[in-house]
Amino acid sequence: MPERNRVTPMGDIIASPLRGAWTGNKGRIHEGHEIVRFHSGKLWIVCALEFRRRWQEQWKPHHYTFLFFHDEAVAFAAGHRPCAECRHGAYVDYVDAWHDSLGGQRPTAAGVNDRLHAERLQPRSHRRRVHAVSWTDVPDGAFVLDDGAPRLVLGDALVEWTPTGYAGRSRRPSRGTAAAITPPATLAVLRAGYPVQIDASATR
Repeated sequence: MPERNRVTPMGDIIASPLRGAWTGNKGRIHEGHEIVRFHSGKLWIVCALEFRRRWQEQWKPHHYTFLFFHDEAVAFAAGHRPCAECRHGAYVDYVDAWHDSLGGQRPTAAGVNDRLHAERLQPRSHRRRVHAVSWTDVPDGAFVLDDGAPRLVLGDALVEWTPTGYAGRSRRPSRGTAAAITPPATLAVLRAGYPVQIDASATR
């Protein structure tokens, strides 16, 4: 049986047979082999599955909780950003795109974490926020909530994500407002051309 350590685009943590393309964490959120809290702190990162041959025990006491993401688009929708250590190049690309799109001073890692944290959760709660965005402003690789389901935006299509992978496709609206799951700052990063990794099954 799969363990409960897979992350959905909404940031929920579930048991799923999907193999993760990435690991990552949002602090220590487990006791024993059970998830007991939604997050711990503002550092939510996406990490490489392998890095310098390091190995860590899953569910290690007093250690951050290893989580797994189907692809990077799911991880971004859930509110995570690339790790600055094991994915340094991706982190630099992400921050470069952030700076190019949002302007201002080049953000520090702490600044990125603070803004993402404010954008991904409703105030004083652990409930995920969705943001009203014009359909014409939603970039490829972003997730929206449509008809109650998380859907990946890919060209003129919306591809439904399920706990067993990408499923049915529908046509992306050409007008009106979308309920974006991916935080606004990361939407800006995607608009600026960050090459987000998307599982190949989404294009089939």
